[in-house]
Amino acid sequence: MTGEYVLEGLAVPESLNLLHDLLDRVSREHPDVDSADLMLFETAVIEVAGNVVEHGHPPGRVTWAFRIEIRPDRLEASLSDSGEEYPGGTWGTQMPDPMKETGRGLALATAVLDSLTYERRDDANHWRMQRLRG
Repeated sequence: MTGEYVLEGLAVPESLNLLHDLLDRVSREHPDVDSADLMLFETAVIEVAGNVVEHGHPPGRVTWAFRIEIRPDRLEASLSDSGEEYPGGTWGTQMPDPMKETGRGLALATAVLDSLTYERRDDANHWRMQRLRG
């Protein structure tokens, strides 16, 4: 079974609850999706979204648009936001020093996804996340 889901609005902490609700709906409407795949996909999506909420500038005024797609062979999410350009460059799966309080989100997302890409175009940040279904 396939499906597409959209969430748009401000990238504020309260919107993370709406994103959790949307992913909950995906889970209910797609019982054929392996629960481990969905849990890891949700972890990655929330980590990337959390970064936009926490680091997006100007704070409280960044808008975002999510599209989540359920396909027979994969789970995909795209996130576009109006915030300033992501300054981080590249990232990998290596976690930062255990004493650091930040810097784990993109490493964790990369570790549980098959693909995580970022592009800056048309004055917006564009994140694309993909997890192949097991």
